[in-house]
Amino acid sequence: MAVEDLNTDLTLTYGLEVPQDEASVVKVNILAALLAANPSANPPLTAQEQLLAQAMIEESDNNAATSLWAVAGGNMGVATFDKRIGLTATTPSPCVQCEGFPWPGWGLTTTTPLDELKLLKAIFVDSGYLSSQGRAYELQLMESIVPDERWGVSSGVASAATVALKNGWLPLNDAGSDWQINSVGWIRGNGRNYLVALFSTGNPSEDYGIQTLDSVSTLIWGHLGS
Repeated sequence: MAVEDLNTDLTLTYGLEVPQDEASVVKVNILAALLAANPSANPPLTAQEQLLAQAMIEESDNNAATSLWAVAGGNMGVATFDKRIGLTATTPSPCVQCEGFPWPGWGLTTTTPLDELKLLKAIFVDSGYLSSQGRAYELQLMESIVPDERWGVSSGVASAATVALKNGWLPLNDAGSDWQINSVGWIRGNGRNYLVALFSTGNPSEDYGIQTLDSVSTLIWGHLGS
């Protein structure tokens, strides 16, 4: 995990920062790369791309993500954007259809929580990468996640706070006994303002991983308010 308190510039980490599979969290990166490619465009995406982006972020639609991954230039396009914003521990997946893997290969993009914080800062805090319209657009989508996918970093957060998030979940074996469960986002309200990235691998079930991240998120919210 990694948390950056934007009120104090304090960064908290836990774990070894070993790169892990992003699963659907990479969709945040895909959209940011697209928005950064044409910062002066108004609107920044075509009407069709906007429909795909909405489905990709709000509903975690994989087909939409595969389409936008291609529009962004695939792994090379995403890697170019990542290098530009200073990511050093993120490796976009080289394949979309990967041998022996039944899910879209972009989910095998690897990163660390600290690199994910850099990505979130490039999108929402820094002004040199996305236009103000692009930042507002991605924020709007991440604040509009469908209810059944609002877990992880949103858990334990006061209802009056604003949460922009994206979660990822991926079975790493056919038996469903090894799950990658991730959650990232930006939380503001009740005196708090922080970016957070939670990555969890080796979970024996999807529910186990989600409950773990829910518990961690609740602790973070409580700690930053103490």
